[in-house]
Amino acid sequence: MKRANIPGLMLLAPLMAVAQSPPAPLAPGLDVFNKSCATGYCHGVNGAPGGAPRLAARGFDDAYISQTIRAGIPGTGMPAFGTALDRADLLAVIAYVDSLNGVTPPANPFAAGPARRRLAPEAQRGRELFADQVRAFERCSTCHQADGIGISVALPFSSVPESVAALRQIATPHIETATADGDVFPALALNKSGAQSKLYDLKTLPPVLRTFPKGAVTFQNGSTWRHESMLASYNDQELEAILTFLRAVVKP
Repeated sequence: MKRANIPGLMLLAPLMAVAQSPPAPLAPGLDVFNKSCATGYCHGVNGAPGGAPRLAARGFDDAYISQTIRAGIPGTGMPAFGTALDRADLLAVIAYVDSLNGVTPPANPFAAGPARRRLAPEAQRGRELFADQVRAFERCSTCHQADGIGISVALPFSSVPESVAALRQIATPHIETATADGDVFPALALNKSGAQSKLYDLKTLPPVLRTFPKGAVTFQNGSTWRHESMLASYNDQELEAILTFLRAVVKP
């Protein structure tokens, strides 16, 4: 969840201790949270603040948590996960965020709904690599979403590159050079019109969501930013597994 302007309570140490070592039934939700929500420019690990507000010890109830995760918050960076996650993952992450707020998760929330998508072994390996937490922000899911994991900073996949070489050399014409307050940086513009300009600053990882008053930022076509530089933590065999995963889950 992102940027909900709701008064919070003071952080409570006991709740944070629970978040750091969740009971076994909450482990699936923690895994989904770490892959899709704890991305630095969204929420922090264990429900701590990141680019978005903290989630731990906010006094949220199950109804609010469930609604927000399912439907998102219009006008903010908080997306709707109701259709992005399968039912088991959705219920799991709701239960995990419930636990961060001292709410007892529903009994056996994983009993209902369809089974998780079954992937071939190499595709499953690619899925794990796509959101590999060991790589910190140098992982595909920092900027991409597929099969319900990751964050949609970049445009949704319309097709899958044919080879690792094509993946490394993928063209990025939508990345521009922005100038604001004397700072020049590669940017992915979200909104150039209206009272404010909103963009992702790609100078560092994770990309930083920035907002400027109208006229305070200018854009120039093209940039020195290259997709290949974002793949430095992966070798060719790992990227081939990721492509296998994407071919299994991406609908053109």
